[in-house]
Amino acid sequence: MAKEKGRKLIAQNKKARHDYTVIDTYECGLVLTGTEVKSLRQGRASLVDGFVQIDGHEAWLHNVHVPEYSQGTWTNHSARRKRKLLMHRVEIDKLESKSQETGHTIVPLAMYFKDGRAKVEIALARGKKEYDKRQTLREKQDRRETDRAISAIKRQQRA
Repeated sequence: MAKEKGRKLIAQNKKARHDYTVIDTYECGLVLTGTEVKSLRQGRASLVDGFVQIDGHEAWLHNVHVPEYSQGTWTNHSARRKRKLLMHRVEIDKLESKSQETGHTIVPLAMYFKDGRAKVEIALARGKKEYDKRQTLREKQDRRETDRAISAIKRQQRA
């Protein structure tokens, strides 16, 4: 069997970047069962309600929905079980100290296969207020309008 190369995206949490200001990101491995891996290879997962909790110097991923594998038998996994994250001790300690500050949380941003191994990208984040969300949307819209205007001018110059 040929070894997989590159990055294959499974799931992405777009709402996390809208609801939180991302301070720092980390790439972690996951401890999974066989049926979870098979279900993920079918591209089925949801990170919407997910969060990371540090418990006893170990990082745990909670509320991530990996549906049961359709061809699985009694060995099938439960869809919302907590999964252990594989990180270096220094990273876990840093996340633990930062996440205890008020307003900080750890959220999953993306889940993907990297060279055949399941990985999750997590972020130390601070919750946004409603006006921050509106400001971010306004900046995004202004940037889009500016890019459209510039490309329209370039098209006129070429013609």
